[in-house]
Amino acid sequence: MEFKIYRAKEDELIKGCIKRNRNAQQQLFDLYSGKMYAVCYRYVREAMEAEDILVTAFTKIFERIDQFKGEGSFEGWIRRIIVNESLTYIRRNRAMYVETELDQADRQVNYEQLDDHLAEEDLLNMIQQLPSGYRVVFNMYAIDGYSHKEIAEHLGISENTSKSQLSRARTYLQKLLADQEWISKSKSGKDESATR
Repeated sequence: MEFKIYRAKEDELIKGCIKRNRNAQQQLFDLYSGKMYAVCYRYVREAMEAEDILVTAFTKIFERIDQFKGEGSFEGWIRRIIVNESLTYIRRNRAMYVETELDQADRQVNYEQLDDHLAEEDLLNMIQQLPSGYRVVFNMYAIDGYSHKEIAEHLGISENTSKSQLSRARTYLQKLLADQEWISKSKSGKDESATR
């Protein structure tokens, strides 16, 4: 029942936006801007840049909203535009180097020592620490569901480079996880010794 009410409200807002109704546009922006800002921020790491991308993307959403045919999720349709705009921004403004120094990712990780209790926020913060090329490919593949072929096409790289960047991103994240685990254990050891 609640989903039907939400879907009816969403349909009403879409119709209003097609008619260029400012109130409907504002409501739609308010409804999705928080989630979509988070998507932009995952790609660019800078708050001001993420805001710029968000505004540009929503301008395109309002211009193209009549192209949404009601097939699939409207939020998914919006997300695709947001991701594409983020990638366009990176290509235009970042002279993005997909390759990153290998020594930044090289390190053997002991998986048995890693804690299974990692908060989503902690993981997102770690993704933000990835070098630009790793972060973009990881976001596209692991979070937004692009194939290596699609990533290669969007970024102008080979599929093998995409796979390599993903592998290096995972290694880098594992290193960050191991470092966080070591810091957590060090802190808890200090806390225990302080209470004795």
